[in-house]
Amino acid sequence: MPPSKRPRTSSGSALGKGHRPSIDALVAAAREARGHAVADYSHFKVGAALETIDGTIVTGCNVENATYGLTICAERVAMFKALSEGHREFRRIAIVADTAQPTPPCGACRQILWEFAADIEVVLANLTRQTGRHRLPSLLPEPFDGRLLGH
Repeated sequence: MPPSKRPRTSSGSALGKGHRPSIDALVAAAREARGHAVADYSHFKVGAALETIDGTIVTGCNVENATYGLTICAERVAMFKALSEGHREFRRIAIVADTAQPTPPCGACRQILWEFAADIEVVLANLTRQTGRHRLPSLLPEPFDGRLLGH
């Protein structure tokens, strides 16, 4: 693929209306992001790539802290980064970990994804292949959101 046609990652640069990166490109971006993970304690590196509605790919990786409680998952890094860059509509997210079985988002990440992306596709993969595909509501069947607050 020529450089001018490649999906942009991390920078928040849009590819133009209507462009939709392939799932393979999204998973590849998540694998690359995984390489930046800071996992000195658990050694469990995770990468995420979030696709915005306009085709931009925003990546994230897990960043650990000695207290563990201050650790942030790859999915939340990608979402917060995308939101901070002005993105508000999302199509899907790819999550990559070095596991044989699918590694779905934790509960906190499912809640954040629901709050800001609702019914997106969640693509799970490891270092060599896809391991699962879901719609977020199947992973978080009864979410807490603003409807419960009377908004």
